[in-house]
Amino acid sequence: MSAFTTLRNRIPTMFANSGTNLASLSRSQISDWLNSFDTVLTDCDGVIWVDNETLPHATDVINQFIKNGKKLFFVTNNSTKTRPEFVTKAVKMGFNVGEDNIISTAYLAAQYLKAQNFTKKVYVIGSTGITRELDAVGIRHTGIGADILQGTLADTVATFSPDPEVGAVIVGFDEHFSFVKMMKAASYLNDPNVIYIGTNTDERFPMPDRVIPGTGSIVNAVTTCAERLPTVMGKPNKYICDILEQEYKVDPARTLMIGDRCNTDILLGKNCGFQTLMVETGIHNAGDIAKFAKSDDAETRKLVPDVYTSKLGDLLEHLN
Repeated sequence: MSAFTTLRNRIPTMFANSGTNLASLSRSQISDWLNSFDTVLTDCDGVIWVDNETLPHATDVINQFIKNGKKLFFVTNNSTKTRPEFVTKAVKMGFNVGEDNIISTAYLAAQYLKAQNFTKKVYVIGSTGITRELDAVGIRHTGIGADILQGTLADTVATFSPDPEVGAVIVGFDEHFSFVKMMKAASYLNDPNVIYIGTNTDERFPMPDRVIPGTGSIVNAVTTCAERLPTVMGKPNKYICDILEQEYKVDPARTLMIGDRCNTDILLGKNCGFQTLMVETGIHNAGDIAKFAKSDDAETRKLVPDVYTSKLGDLLEHLN
């Protein structure tokens, strides 16, 4: 029996089916909860930073987790950066992390192909975050950069000659996504032997006053055209769980997943058997949790976190 299960049994009203507000717990209950996990996984955008600005006391909380001996990982669906690039950004913001603390979807996609002894070429809809991770494992690629209609649609279709060496398509976030790229990706995927990977399915980015389409919008466009479903690397899919257990010997029962988005971060935790904490500095909030909890659909109720709080910085006073 895990420490978390023991805690649930000892304090049956502490973790309600509708999610427990951290502010409603006593200091001793919070202390018991904090001691019930050894590994902390945290999303980045909307949890510890937004764009290039850290959220209040998020840096202090993350560094204190590490100082207290917790095994810590940034688990991000962002495919636009390599692990070293994430480290550069994080260190500049004051986080005491290194490359082994970063698990990104670009890294996972490259590792997935490497594990299959993939030797062909990848058509990439995405950014250099993906291609540099492919370079790191010696996998060739094509497709990066802008690719728009030159002349008429008929001319573009007629002049496209599929590369016979392409054996996989990876779709991630691509600010240059276009009709031409969708056509090429779907053409390659018309061959059932070509591997189809989506980095993640996030619908949009957590911006306060405008909508920025996320990778999921692009993946769904390619999926519709290709009439095939991708193998998705990012949250909430369980491939991350396998990497954590195999490569880092993480115990799911003693692991906490922190996020701002219930249908990726919190659902990943539920899919992997992790404990879950939602912060209200990104996509979802307490009102959303209440709606999920009241749903008649069992899958929707899985989106309810164990604990929620207004911001990650709320934990600081309990960690020192």
